[in-house]
Amino acid sequence: MTVLVLASASPARLATLRNAGLDPLVIVSGVDESQLDGLPPTELALQLAELKCAAVAARDDLPESALVLGCDSVLELDGEALGKPGDPDEAERRWRAMRGRSGVLRTGHCLRETTGGRVAAATASTTVHFAHVSDEEIKAYVATGEPLYVAGAFTVDGLGGAFVTGIEGDHHNVVGVSLPLVRDLVGELGHSWTSLWSRP
Repeated sequence: MTVLVLASASPARLATLRNAGLDPLVIVSGVDESQLDGLPPTELALQLAELKCAAVAARDDLPESALVLGCDSVLELDGEALGKPGDPDEAERRWRAMRGRSGVLRTGHCLRETTGGRVAAATASTTVHFAHVSDEEIKAYVATGEPLYVAGAFTVDGLGGAFVTGIEGDHHNVVGVSLPLVRDLVGELGHSWTSLWSRP
């Protein structure tokens, strides 16, 4: 039986996959996300996903037959890739720049077989429209800590959901993993999506 391995520490990605009927084994890659700073957003997201996937796939403690999934997300605004803001001041600056505007959430996905070593990779893009939030709302949101640990300094499935007025594209991609795209990658490697569903 093929086991899905998620090369990510993201609780949102894990929850999304579990809600879709999968129960992945989580192994965090430990990849330094800052090493590729300066790349265009789409390329950055995909290369980081590939690095995370490769780092975990190279381990010798994986199940015998596994598919390793690496993902990475950035928000593209004005052509710039915005990852995790890192500190409250940067998160506030981001939100002042984002409010009342739209950005594109880019999530790179890389899927690798441990047996044959075949790889399938692609990037999903979803347009996100942000509300005209006030300075007080921005400060209150940043004070919760939530935006400090997520790409683009927002969530759509948490406290930040009230500040997102619309989405064009795959909702799951904004959470961090595009289920339709992963299904396509699984099929590209010759596996069945439904065979990955966890059985009671």
